Amino acid sequence: MKLAPTVKLNNGYEMPILGLGTYNSKDNEGEAAVKHAIDIGYRHIDTAYFYQNEAEVGKAIRDKIAEGVVKRDDIFLVTKLWNVFHDPELVEGICRKQLNNFGLEYIDLYLMHMPVGYKYVDENTLMPKDENDVLQLSDVDYLDTYKAMEKLVKLGLVRSIGVSNFNSEQLARVLANCEIKPVTNQVECSPALNQKALTAFCKKNDVTLTGYTPLGKPKPDVQKPDFIYSPEVTAIAKKYGKTTPQVVLRYLVGLGVIPIPKSSNTNRISENFNIFDFELTAEEMSVLDGYHTGDRVVPLNLIKGQNHKYYPFAIEF
Repeated sequence: MKLAPTVKLNNGYEMPILGLGTYNSKDNEGEAAVKHAIDIGYRHIDTAYFYQNEAEVGKAIRDKIAEGVVKRDDIFLVTKLWNVFHDPELVEGICRKQLNNFGLEYIDLYLMHMPVGYKYVDENTLMPKDENDVLQLSDVDYLDTYKAMEKLVKLGLVRSIGVSNFNSEQLARVLANCEIKPVTNQVECSPALNQKALTAFCKKNDVTLTGYTPLGKPKPDVQKPDFIYSPEVTAIAKKYGKTTPQVVLRYLVGLGVIPIPKSSNTNRISENFNIFDFELTAEEMSVLDGYHTGDRVVPLNLIKGQNHKYYPFAIEF
């Protein structure tokens, strides 16, 4: 079985350069998706407390270990600290609860889901709103949250830590004040938002860039986004006997991004993984470059509308 290549992180651990995203994969759907993914060679699985599927993801991994398909060390499991738990006092407790959800001894990579915290009500109120239906934010400094995450590494609960949805200035501030370096910044990344500037900044600081929504949430009914449905990308796909999503994922890997396409469809999970037997030419890469608009599928509008000081997308990158 062919596995995805890996990249060595700044702490020596290896991270597969393609992963399975699990957002919105709930109930048995998530469990079945992860099991199939592991069967065909995925070793990097990405989830989050917010996705409310850690128990299913954990069960799938434990079942595959029990079947002898993988050992725990073969799996690179990523999950995230949700925004309501930014108070440093809450971090260890919720991480332990997440480990309990998984039924596993450690998490490979634990990310701060966003630089912006939300008001803590209780463990189950993930989107705290006031009586006017306005999202309740908090002003906890993400540096204080990050320092609490560093303790998780020292406790052996997590092996690596990182951030998500951080801009270059926020990441620089973490790097200047941390004891344990973040290993990745997970952000939206696709041909429409190729993150070249942020990837270069990360690389210079020995931080990887993981890309979510790499296929831009394709909508067949309206044939969008263009980078999936255009004749140009279709022609490139045809040349290699591939699909346009495979071409897009190969493009992102070529940019040094670690894409984590989400799917619960077994055929698409297989298709998304089958991208390591071809490479795009420089000309083909530049065709894909042409789809960069800077538009986001996930603009975090509920935070943007409140002008929060840590809203990450107010600067160029």
